Amino acid sequence: MNCKQANAVPISIIMESFSLFPSKQNRKSAFYFALDREERTPSLLVDYSNNTAFDFGTGKKYDVISIVQLIKRCSVAEALSFISLNNFSQTFSTPGWDVAADTNCIDAVTDVKHPALIDYLTRRKLNTEIGELVEIRYCNLGKTFFGVGFKNDSGGYEISNALKFKRCLGRKDITSICNAQSILRMFESWSDYLSFKVINNSSNHGDADYVVLNSVSMIQRFARNPMGYASVELFFDNDDAGDRATELLKQQFTMAQDQRFLYSDHKDLNEFLKSRK
Repeated sequence: MNCKQANAVPISIIMESFSLFPSKQNRKSAFYFALDREERTPSLLVDYSNNTAFDFGTGKKYDVISIVQLIKRCSVAEALSFISLNNFSQTFSTPGWDVAADTNCIDAVTDVKHPALIDYLTRRKLNTEIGELVEIRYCNLGKTFFGVGFKNDSGGYEISNALKFKRCLGRKDITSICNAQSILRMFESWSDYLSFKVINNSSNHGDADYVVLNSVSMIQRFARNPMGYASVELFFDNDDAGDRATELLKQQFTMAQDQRFLYSDHKDLNEFLKSRK
């Protein structure tokens, strides 16, 4: 893969591969939070038509390769290798607005009934928590797709299916489960949250409040101030992103506790759950 081919891959797809999603978007552009610093107002503008990004905080302009370099802190050669190995060129038809991101294209929201989705949840040992999810049918580029959906605080849905396809329909946001308790438990994904419920053998976790980030990148938008909690338990992934998120919250809040020792030999809570007999 050469530089011209790499820079033809939509920046939005590159960002999504790192679980980075826009704070707001329209058909022409999207705003993301800066990749190299914390901020309250998103300052990184992605222009879909030019397939470039501009950081209003630093005045720097990025193409696809330099965005990968910024995120991975790597050389041009390493960025090209990353893009090539992940076959991003096969994952898109045309750059720009993806209608699957618009809640207006949702055709139906029902209970989870499709055999393929039930099998998908069963294989992940989450079928007992099926009531926490919905079945979403939506259109994209004239075709209809379906998956399990987990609703966020802005009315959007995190979509997943057995093909390892993940997408957010509607606005990206966290999901809050409030029970007016003094303990807050935080998870990266809905599957980790539901895995926690299965592992603890309870469908009523009223002993704590819960926040599902729906992407570790959303930690920058975590609006709730945990100072009112006696304890904040962190159940993030055992990877670099999980490490950074955990350290960020531990530095910011003295009551934050890293709970990953409970599944230190596994990538996340769901992998730990699946390993149990």
